[in-house]
Amino acid sequence: MKRVLVLNQDYSPLTVCTVERAFLLLFLSKADMVHDAPGKFLRTVTAQFPMPSVIRLQKYIYSPFKSVVLSRQNIFKRDSQECQYCGSPRSLTLDHVVPKSRGGKSSWQNLVAACNKCNSMKGDKTPEEAGMLLKNRPFKPSYIMFVRNFSGLTSEQWLKYLSLN
Repeated sequence: MKRVLVLNQDYSPLTVCTVERAFLLLFLSKADMVHDAPGKFLRTVTAQFPMPSVIRLQKYIYSPFKSVVLSRQNIFKRDSQECQYCGSPRSLTLDHVVPKSRGGKSSWQNLVAACNKCNSMKGDKTPEEAGMLLKNRPFKPSYIMFVRNFSGLTSEQWLKYLSLN
């Protein structure tokens, strides 16, 4: 499904939406098209419109805090859909680096993607105790970093708006 980057009035990234939603915002004059998708069009019986890739809202939307939701799928995206111990993309599950039985919380900094085999081998131990090294240290991605690096939705036209200036 094609997605559209939505910019606030000041050109800061706000969200990502469907092409249909973006077209509706354009049609209702609530947004302006910044970039269209080259060579792609939305067609009706009597007309053809360029497909939006980046739009900018005409009114500023106050957004005090944008955060990436902690979820199973978002952990898998952050970890590139592979086990953080052996690199396998199969049978992924979540692993608590510090086990829950030892006070480990379900947080961005304590959850990693792990295959069933590695998760079972690690068991109720820390990676050090199990003799297993993590490929990458778990972290909480910023909203812009998540959209840019992990969502798989970015197009070339989005990159200048998603830079971490």
